[in-house]
Amino acid sequence: MSSLLVEDRGAVRILTMNRPEKRNALNTELTSALLEALRAAGADEAVGAIVLTGAGQAFCAGADLAEFKDLRDATAGDERAELTMNLHLVFSRISKPIVTAVNGAAMGGGAGLAIAGDLAVMAEDAKLGYPEARHGIVAAIVMANLVRQVGRKAAFELVALGEPIDAARAMELGMVNFVFSAKDLLAESLKIAEKLAAVSRPAMTETKRLFYEVAELGLEVALTRGRETNRRMRTFKT
Repeated sequence: MSSLLVEDRGAVRILTMNRPEKRNALNTELTSALLEALRAAGADEAVGAIVLTGAGQAFCAGADLAEFKDLRDATAGDERAELTMNLHLVFSRISKPIVTAVNGAAMGGGAGLAIAGDLAVMAEDAKLGYPEARHGIVAAIVMANLVRQVGRKAAFELVALGEPIDAARAMELGMVNFVFSAKDLLAESLKIAEKLAAVSRPAMTETKRLFYEVAELGLEVALTRGRETNRRMRTFKT
């Protein structure tokens, strides 16, 4: 079974992370597939907008810790961090607007994906959080986007305390745009994506390009710093 499902509904491409038994945790296979699928959707003229969601009860549990136990080798660890960095960077690099439909728990790297979309829609019973520090590690690569999207005090609270927040708090902090019931989430997300897909393609392309140029200057540098932190943290035993 594929770890990523791809479906087109008109001009909207739906990407569904499909490891429900692992709460859609990001292993190398899923991370690579998602990066490739986003790039492919960005290059496909038939696609006007993208919806990213998760199969089962969770959106994404973050990194697959079982796989990370095997990445003690410095080269393998660096390659995995590079892949993760490129995944988070691609959201702002492709011209097509991306709606994240956060159907359930989004933790760590999963929270990073949830807010990486241009618009985020969250189920009212979903949770979002960055629990890394509570496990003796750092929310390194996902921190770059978080700091840019919420105030510094709130961002530090999320990464330092590691306590999950509900949809209402995520909305209050500006991390998500809309909150719906779980049963309505995908349908409402598709409606939003269809509206985005209906906008003039050149206008949308330039709007997104300029938005990230002025709003996220220095993102790649910040992500690189996160990668360097990942490298340093691998020298510590937990």
